[in-house]
Amino acid sequence: MPTIHLTTFIAAPVQVVFDLSRHIGLHKESMAAFKEEAVAGTRFGLIENEETVTWRAKHLFKSRLLRVKITEMKKPDMFIGEQLDGDFTQMKHEHHFKPCENGTILIDLFHFESPYGLIGQWVNNLYLTNYIRRLLEQRNKTIKQFAESDKWKMLLIK
Repeated sequence: MPTIHLTTFIAAPVQVVFDLSRHIGLHKESMAAFKEEAVAGTRFGLIENEETVTWRAKHLFKSRLLRVKITEMKKPDMFIGEQLDGDFTQMKHEHHFKPCENGTILIDLFHFESPYGLIGQWVNNLYLTNYIRRLLEQRNKTIKQFAESDKWKMLLIK
């Protein structure tokens, strides 16, 4: 099963990075190029443990649905989202948050399995792993931009 491991430094407190990482609206903004939107489950605000969200987006020339459940959460250290329905045979996204002297280290572990056996593995190696990595990097770039400015206050402070 392929695993993507990303580490991102963000100059902001761990609680801010943790909350931005589970904010539905910020995720939608980070994936605007793919017209991603939450269409069922938790559609706004912060997703919590045991909640689900269904995303609709256009990826790889096709409109796709991905239903994810938060299966584990330890605030503000980590949370895990796992696919309930979607195009992957299996998908698990671990988000880990480590406070450090000047901010937070965000660690993503994205595990996935594509369908179609050897053909799926071939597609993973040639294209899909790098495609997903770029999506995660874009998401983390957006989280970083919000967390390191005052923009996060518009989302998290009511």
